[in-house]
Amino acid sequence: MSDPSIWRVHGTPLLPRVSPGPLDGLGVAVKDVFAVGGFAVGAGNPRWLAQAPAQSEDAWAVAALRRAGAAVNGIAQTDELAFSLSGVNTHYGTPPNPAATALVTAGSSSGPAAAVASGQADIGLGTDTAGSIRVPASVCGLFGMRPTHGAVPADGALHLAPSFDTVGWLAAGPSVLQAAGSVLLGSPEGPRQPRPPRRLMSIDRTNDLVHRLSGTLGAEMCPWHPSIPGPDDITELLTAFRTIQTAEAWQLHGRWITANPGALHPDVEARFRAGADVDASVRRRAAEVIAAYRARTLNALGDDTWLVLPAAAGPGHARDASRAEMDAWRQATLRHTVIASAFGLPSCVVPGDKRPPVGMAVVGPPGADHALLEAVTAVCPPR
Repeated sequence: MSDPSIWRVHGTPLLPRVSPGPLDGLGVAVKDVFAVGGFAVGAGNPRWLAQAPAQSEDAWAVAALRRAGAAVNGIAQTDELAFSLSGVNTHYGTPPNPAATALVTAGSSSGPAAAVASGQADIGLGTDTAGSIRVPASVCGLFGMRPTHGAVPADGALHLAPSFDTVGWLAAGPSVLQAAGSVLLGSPEGPRQPRPPRRLMSIDRTNDLVHRLSGTLGAEMCPWHPSIPGPDDITELLTAFRTIQTAEAWQLHGRWITANPGALHPDVEARFRAGADVDASVRRRAAEVIAAYRARTLNALGDDTWLVLPAAAGPGHARDASRAEMDAWRQATLRHTVIASAFGLPSCVVPGDKRPPVGMAVVGPPGADHALLEAVTAVCPPR
């Protein structure tokens, strides 16, 4: 019997491949925010599921993976309406984290992360708005990819904050991560051709991954550029990001939340309601702050510089953490994820060697997706 904290619906497989292709023999755990033909989108909430119609066709990303030879092993759980980083769902439970059994998988792509980490799927298809691919990858010892914003079509996926939402994926090894990327991103061409960096910027230049990337790619290690906000001086950017994220989330789902009192856990509902009173002027100012930081950051990166930084603030929090502990961990982690989230940059997570795991995120300029995947595959041994 399948674990209901990991799977909403599970099969052997649930849906077969559509045609043979490069992903033959691989199974996908699909986060429960994507349309899967014949099934409703549950979004991690029983009342949402009860009101949702069955989908007539697969979301773009699900269809692409099935056309490339992958089967759908099942529809995997998510945090409620994908608005959390903890992976704790009051309705379905907390998925197990095989890499650190006392800790959470993190969210909101918690179900796909648990499925891949436990060997029940080869690819975890999820979404990443504020870190929901990168953080589960980090704390579960997985590889994860958040692509350039808009690089993978989100057709058929439930949105949270469209300005920042991306379709991402997880895998236990770099070769599967890259194979899925070749399908979801398409063949590199024109300005999106893989180009290795000439410089690597990291706050911690003693990190092993920085040295491996530098040696393999022939890239110079450089100190963090003062124009790029680091985790210690990122408060203004994070506040602006959260302002727009909550405003868009309430705009999309506020009517349903109002019409369904008590359907969401109070903490989740509070995050949505934080956007209810964000007026146009506040939202415009937040967008201006992000645009200014983004322009300075992209100018410092150019087209030949990558950043390397922790993918999360540390290991996942305890499964029985208090509300205050969960919030502190979430806020600290967002300081690491917000650069790629707010600026629409591609970010690839490489798992750490220690336990409990904390991964490193390699962040490139827009369009560097294929180059990131190639580089990570080159420096990481197969799994």
